[in-house]
Amino acid sequence: MKEDPILREKTDKILKATEEAFGFIPVVNQVLSTRPDLFVPSATLSRSILEGDGDLDSKTRYLCAVAAATAIGGEYCVDVQMRHAKEAGASKDEILESIMIGSMMAYTRAQSYALRKYAANFDIELK
Repeated sequence: MKEDPILREKTDKILKATEEAFGFIPVVNQVLSTRPDLFVPSATLSRSILEGDGDLDSKTRYLCAVAAATAIGGEYCVDVQMRHAKEAGASKDEILESIMIGSMMAYTRAQSYALRKYAANFDIELK
């Protein structure tokens, strides 16, 4: 596939800004940046969701990201989003509560799946 030089330039700018802001380039960005046609839309969407204008302030967005990263077990994502939440003014206790919310969601997801299978295997009627 022939690389679009305009998308390569945008990719390089995004990578440079990311490294300047965070001191590193996340693995996802490193790999996707080899395909600017995929990287630029992904990076733009990510930035729009986490940093764009909307009804949620930055702190709330990053606390949501901490909870979501916790729920999916994203080790590196938890660290990065926690750092963003702190920079956005989240307190230690707000971050801990976000972690506990994400943990609870993962816990209940696992229960929901497993208990449905349990009910099916032991002829427990669900309503």
